Amino acid sequence: MSVTTSPRPSYDEKVAAAVGSGDAPAGAGGVSTSLTFGWRALLKIKHVPEQLLDVTMFPLMFILMFTYVFGGAIMGSPDGYLPYVVPGILVQTVVMITMYTAMTINNDIQKGVFDRIRALPVWRPSLLVGALLGDTLRYTMASVVILGVSLLMGYRAPGGVTGVVLAVLLLLAFCFSLSWLWTLLGLRLRTPESVMGVSMTVLFPLTFISNVFVPKESMPGWLQGVVTVNPVTHLVDATRGFMDGSPDMGAVATVLVMSGALVAVFGPLTMYVYNRKS
Repeated sequence: MSVTTSPRPSYDEKVAAAVGSGDAPAGAGGVSTSLTFGWRALLKIKHVPEQLLDVTMFPLMFILMFTYVFGGAIMGSPDGYLPYVVPGILVQTVVMITMYTAMTINNDIQKGVFDRIRALPVWRPSLLVGALLGDTLRYTMASVVILGVSLLMGYRAPGGVTGVVLAVLLLLAFCFSLSWLWTLLGLRLRTPESVMGVSMTVLFPLTFISNVFVPKESMPGWLQGVVTVNPVTHLVDATRGFMDGSPDMGAVATVLVMSGALVAVFGPLTMYVYNRKS
């Protein structure tokens, strides 16, 4: 009686059985990978909640200190100062925290995470776009904190909910665009400390030499010219106009043009440095 034996599978057949013979899955698209890296930025906050201090405690201290310490001297009373200063501090706080995008990128470079991520088969800009999207949520959180505290202090926006929402959206668009500049610095500078130093050197004069806290008419004539050309002044005018119920469309148009110019100039430069980063 003969015994029939099945032929042994070849080496190629063994490999096919181990890894599967189906078609390879399609690669992830640019949108999905960007959202994934944005989610990664949010997970960092989950595991290191101290990162939220800049979007919670700092805005709280600014709105309380400037309203109750300087409000009486500037506008006669804190209540009279509150409608003027709330849009200004909203702009100042969110603009100031845009530098943290650069610090996050620089930290990834220092830890070697940057090179590992760049080696992945994903859309090249997705790491940077995802980080910017994650930080946009931080800007939104800071805006909510400031507006919430302002409501508790008695502030009511004459422009209503619509004016507040439009003001915040415009602010987020500008800050997203400005973050490309800091991302470029984060790729070029050597340490997170140097990123912070350079960013603060630029941001402090921009936010304080503006109409954030006081009208420019109260300043010396030569300084008024500086304040007038300051981009933060235009952003404050546009934000304050929406929240006051009297939109300054000239300032809004200027902010939108500045936002587009920032992305058009620093977006390609950032990607050029990113692709050549070794």
